[in-house]
Amino acid sequence: MDYLIRNATNADAPAISRTILSALRESNVQDYSADIIEQVAQSFSPPAILHLLAERQVLVATAGSHIVATASLDHDIVRSVFVDPRHPGKGIGRHLMEKLQSLAINAGLNRLRVPSSVTAEGFYASLGFEKVRDEFHGAERTVIMAKALEL
Repeated sequence: MDYLIRNATNADAPAISRTILSALRESNVQDYSADIIEQVAQSFSPPAILHLLAERQVLVATAGSHIVATASLDHDIVRSVFVDPRHPGKGIGRHLMEKLQSLAINAGLNRLRVPSSVTAEGFYASLGFEKVRDEFHGAERTVIMAKALEL
């Protein structure tokens, strides 16, 4: 199946929310407690997504008319990279990251950072990101990673 990567619109907010919540509850559950998953999920309701759309450059990947992944760029920080768990291993996340890196380079950035979940650390490492440090928000562990961009 072919995937299209495009800028997200306000009308996409409910589908982006569903994609993120599905990924959190199915993929991240192996590394985080149910309490932490539900705490993080509060940040990705449709109204919260609308707020993020106004603050960040948000991309979606679609298969037909369905959103199957999302990622965003907040200045030099990659945020909210999630792929629907029904579409794993197809390169969708990698393609979204390539697009974000291209946008960052075009904006004159020379480095990207990402606050990675424990679950996604290997994914980002495979793209050339290196661990900088761990951060803890209560019991939630986030892995801060960075990558130099070639301009």
